[in-house]
Amino acid sequence: MHHLLLPADVGLAGWDHDETEDTFRGNAFGKAWSLFVAAQGRYPVMADDSGICVDALHGAPGVRSARFGTEEAGRALSDTEKNSLLLKKLEGRTDRKARFVCALVLVLSAERHFLVQETWEGEVAHQPSGENGFGYDPIFFLPELGKISAELPPEVKNQLSHRARATRRLGVLLDDLTLHP
Repeated sequence: MHHLLLPADVGLAGWDHDETEDTFRGNAFGKAWSLFVAAQGRYPVMADDSGICVDALHGAPGVRSARFGTEEAGRALSDTEKNSLLLKKLEGRTDRKARFVCALVLVLSAERHFLVQETWEGEVAHQPSGENGFGYDPIFFLPELGKISAELPPEVKNQLSHRARATRRLGVLLDDLTLHP
């Protein structure tokens, strides 16, 4: 079993890192490395970057998922506003394939880094639905289930999502590292 701590738990309540890279793995590594340095290497560090990539929009919003529409609006948008903007950009398009991506980085030392990146394949729905989840969940349709992510109970979403997949993969790695440091 592994015990996770938040930055605030180790005296780094004000820690923050700007996402300036153009890939999920770059942003995840930047966050993990920045936190590792801030913690003076006293702890292994894990960080992620996640977002939605839409094929018809050449992978957008992608790494800018959290900031999607900010430049156009001149302010940060709410999740509902980002979803509306994404739906507007897809009006009239038949290719609605999309995926959530999660890059998860573990930094054990200056020389030991591990990356896991996973996806959750689906489509962008034509309208929002559901009350569970956050972000783009209300418009992320899962054809194999016939449901939108926000319609799934949290325990189901937490078994299927991109973050769940990446976390499981990293868990296997952590178990191996525990047995074979």
